[in-house]
Amino acid sequence: MTSEADAQARVRLLASQAGCRLWRNNVGAGYLKDGTFARWGLANESTAMNRAMKSADLIGVRPILITLDHVGMTIGQFVSREVKASGWRYRGNEHERAQQNWATLINSLGGDARFTTGEWE
Repeated sequence: MTSEADAQARVRLLASQAGCRLWRNNVGAGYLKDGTFARWGLANESTAMNRAMKSADLIGVRPILITLDHVGMTIGQFVSREVKASGWRYRGNEHERAQQNWATLINSLGGDARFTTGEWE
């Protein structure tokens, strides 16, 4: 069985070999040393937002060569991968539904978001 950390390393390697760049998207909230409360990570502007939508583990960009209208222009497509350990199956619990909400939003805007257990494509 592959751990989530091993699956994440594999996805990042395969993505890089395919010309894509992915970065870790740490999401959380807490108090800083000076007592200030801070939130970090994408789509984590409030507790309510984080409950409804959870951004993925890996965030990045994939170069895409556009044809016809933008001949020769390369654009960057937003890429998002929620990494799970091998053997994982979607159960539809509250946490997974919030992660799926993120993927649905990204895909609806032309990005490429999905769950993975170590595969790139």
